Amino acid sequence: MTDPTPSQINMDSSAIRSLPIKQRIDWLMEHAHRYAVVYQSPESFLARDLYNAKHNTALLALKCMDGRLNLPVATNTPSGIIQPFRNLGGRFDLGWPHFGEVIEAQIRGMVKQGRRTLVLITYHYSKGDHHRGCGGFNYDTDAARTYTFGIKGQMEAIFGTVHSTVYPLVLGFETDEDAIVLHGSNGETLDLSTFSSMDFKSLPVALARLYPDMPDEMQEDLLPLVQGNISHIAGVRQSNRTLEIVHHEWMIGIGRGFDWLHMPNLALIIGPYSPDLADPISKAGGIIEANMEYSRIPDDGFLLLAVSPYHEVGVARARAELKSRFMAEFATSIIRRDYPKLADKLHVRRAVISWQTRTLEVLNGHT
Repeated sequence: MTDPTPSQINMDSSAIRSLPIKQRIDWLMEHAHRYAVVYQSPESFLARDLYNAKHNTALLALKCMDGRLNLPVATNTPSGIIQPFRNLGGRFDLGWPHFGEVIEAQIRGMVKQGRRTLVLITYHYSKGDHHRGCGGFNYDTDAARTYTFGIKGQMEAIFGTVHSTVYPLVLGFETDEDAIVLHGSNGETLDLSTFSSMDFKSLPVALARLYPDMPDEMQEDLLPLVQGNISHIAGVRQSNRTLEIVHHEWMIGIGRGFDWLHMPNLALIIGPYSPDLADPISKAGGIIEANMEYSRIPDDGFLLLAVSPYHEVGVARARAELKSRFMAEFATSIIRRDYPKLADKLHVRRAVISWQTRTLEVLNGHT
């Protein structure tokens, strides 16, 4: 009996990680291709346009790149509406030169379009098992929550506390049920796992009480996310999905443009934001090595994928290629330095991705 092809493997991470490394990589590239096809489809394109026409507020999300944190799915929002920023542990600092510039450029671009911006600053945890929480904070939910409020404070220091244009909103994400917990400006919280579709009519009043300083238009645009999450939680409760506790990642991603990659226990993603990239890369390498040592993944290899996005062809794409190659070389050098036993098991791919089409293009020079 021959091994199954990637197309014959369903979207179950436990089945995928048991494959030989070459087949895992083949599956990953096919998965990226399928995502781009759906993203470019007329239905998806029109859904995004229709959503933006109804809801003018731009949505940004700062989050850990745990594959369980899939906000578009958890809120029934069309793909491409929520702009993600991901980093291990959900750690960000607007003092980081690159990250601060990216956020400022994103928000100023929205202002020029006449749009307000709602920034979702997230932490995550599990109500069922402490060790299904955020490993980036050593499973300390209080520490993760406190950190997100620190980011909110930085947002207000830069964009103001009146919140007429930019509203930083802290939310918790409970990964067992994909349930959102909203933290209000008045100190109250709203746990959406305690609501049902029967409560939809009361939600506008609840949001107004929770965020008295939020412009009415923003509250109206936040409402479909809240309603979508309540509906999604109901669906999760009717399903029989398996919850995984320990790490099983077999891939390290570095860069931006990974919104097509949403599966639990598949990848450790490091955004190119911190001035000290060596530390998170080394930590990710340590997790991969431990996964192999404890037979949580096959020890035949793991993938390092560097991705850089571009908006336009020509100069922008050429620069994205250089960034992707640099990040791959830098991460490779750190892993080989800190984990020499992994050197022969390292498979490297360098890629660029178009923001317009979400097409992932793998560059020449595989190792």
